[in-house]
Amino acid sequence: MLLVAALVLLVLGSAAPASAHAALKSTDPEDGTVLRSAPRQITLTFTESVGLLDDSFRVLDPDNRRVRIGEAQHARGRSDTASVTLPAKLADGTYVVAWRVVSADSHPVGGAFTFSVGKASATVAPVDTGPVENPATESLYNIGRYLAYLAAALVIGTAGFVLLCRPPDRRPLRRPLVVGWWTLLGTTLLLLFLRAPYETGAGPATAFDAAALTRTLTGRPGLALLTRLALLLTGAAAFVLLRKHPARQRLVRPSGAWSAGAGPLAAAGVLAVALALTWAAAEHASAGVQVPFAMVSTVLHLLAMALWLGGLTALLILLHRAEVPAVTVARFSRLAFVCVAVLVATGVYQSWRGLGSWDALTGTTYGRLLVAKLAAVVLLLTAARFSRRWTAALAMSGAGTVVPERVAEPVGGPALPARPVALPAASDGVQAPAKALDGPSPAAGDGPPEPSGPDRYRSGLRRSVLAEVTVGVVVLVITTVLGGTLPGRAAAEAVQAPAAAGGLPAASVTMVPFDVGTPGGHGQVQITLDPGRVGDNTVQAVVFGSDGGIVSVPELRLSFTLQAQKIGPLDAKLTDQGGYWGTNSLTLPIAGTWTMNVTVRTSDIDQVTTTRTVRIG
Repeated sequence: MLLVAALVLLVLGSAAPASAHAALKSTDPEDGTVLRSAPRQITLTFTESVGLLDDSFRVLDPDNRRVRIGEAQHARGRSDTASVTLPAKLADGTYVVAWRVVSADSHPVGGAFTFSVGKASATVAPVDTGPVENPATESLYNIGRYLAYLAAALVIGTAGFVLLCRPPDRRPLRRPLVVGWWTLLGTTLLLLFLRAPYETGAGPATAFDAAALTRTLTGRPGLALLTRLALLLTGAAAFVLLRKHPARQRLVRPSGAWSAGAGPLAAAGVLAVALALTWAAAEHASAGVQVPFAMVSTVLHLLAMALWLGGLTALLILLHRAEVPAVTVARFSRLAFVCVAVLVATGVYQSWRGLGSWDALTGTTYGRLLVAKLAAVVLLLTAARFSRRWTAALAMSGAGTVVPERVAEPVGGPALPARPVALPAASDGVQAPAKALDGPSPAAGDGPPEPSGPDRYRSGLRRSVLAEVTVGVVVLVITTVLGGTLPGRAAAEAVQAPAAAGGLPAASVTMVPFDVGTPGGHGQVQITLDPGRVGDNTVQAVVFGSDGGIVSVPELRLSFTLQAQKIGPLDAKLTDQGGYWGTNSLTLPIAGTWTMNVTVRTSDIDQVTTTRTVRIG
């Protein structure tokens, strides 16, 4: 299941570029401004706290030479800023500033902007900020994150099932517990070594650089991973110690059943909470509003998820490999109910914290992913409801044990007689199982009869638990993708920031989706108007394919129409610039809301025209 999930997530993870969580609110100097005198420093302000790198700023002069600058630091002690000092004298012309920081929830973000001293240059030094992450490093890092979530659920859930539900035969659960532990240990080491190249946008080959690893171990994400590694080793040492000294476990009862003593149970609980904290301290909960409440909510959410989904996996394994007392299934049913209640409460709070408004539910990628997760959770709860019904029916049927699907056969001699099952009568004060659960009896000639009574309840329980585990893996996938997506609240703050600063954005960027109706014939066109105001504008149009990568197309046309003034269409006359389409001679004479008509041709016969509006100031 882990391998299949990894392959699916690899495909999903490469479907679109990752979204960083610290959005740029403002720059000083502002993008595109012309200053009378040279500034002494550059300051960036973000929507959340950011971490600085050794190479957070690169400043290029009009001749495309790198300017000597000071060390990057936080301005005025504010963690949501990044600042760097400039030389006392700068020549006249246009300067390009490329920047890169790490958001508080561990995701890197980068970009570039320009400012001019005295007057703008006739040409601007080209700068390639590159992708925020190296594609190979990003893919490996995301696979590590996905597998770490799955492994944590397997370890915490299996251990919790053993300690809280107390199955008499726990031997089949030893292997998934060990596999989960080794997987979590391996992914933690992988994330620790890939952390530096992930932050800097370098390739995986630089993962073993000693200086980079040292820098990782001093940052919060690196410290969280190092703590997780120490907790895993501590837990393994304690497990080995208990196995060597069984008397210390206090697990054996005279009846032959076993249960955890207060000591091991408390130690396991502390270890689980500490492991959950290593995720909360390095992701969404560590930044934004109400951080203390968010940390507690995230820890509870992760633990409830792990106990439920990991416990389901443990129950499914036992249902197929060992005899499971009905009381064990009933204990897990009660535990699952508590986990669901915790997931609902913490999920509502985290959704409010991440969205910030109802509009973000459908207007942002984060909101749409959240809707998909909610739909998957509804399916999961539906499967859980059936599991509870089968559990209750099995308990009322008088069957004290849920046996595996293997059926023992006698060696020689006649077949064993079927053991009658006595169902409780209504006169005993216990309601008999609903007849609908048994289903219709097969007609003669339809094949072997379906199992009835306890056998049918056991079969139904196995199917419903398998459905829960399957949908649970999907929920984990969406949860992990949510962890790499810009929250709706932060997106809204970034959009409103230019208006709050008292000016219009220096450039207008519009994403235009298209679909010509052929396999792989869909994507987006990123259209940038600079400065996005009345007069002459520079247009750059970049075409992204269905996999999120830049693609070339045979033809791209762009025109503008101002319906209110009956102006247009004005053809932008884009030309292929090698990697993007652009022009430097688009003139928009009047301010207003213009309609852009974008025509994308992907082959000799396949093309589509899409319209979008853009505000010209």
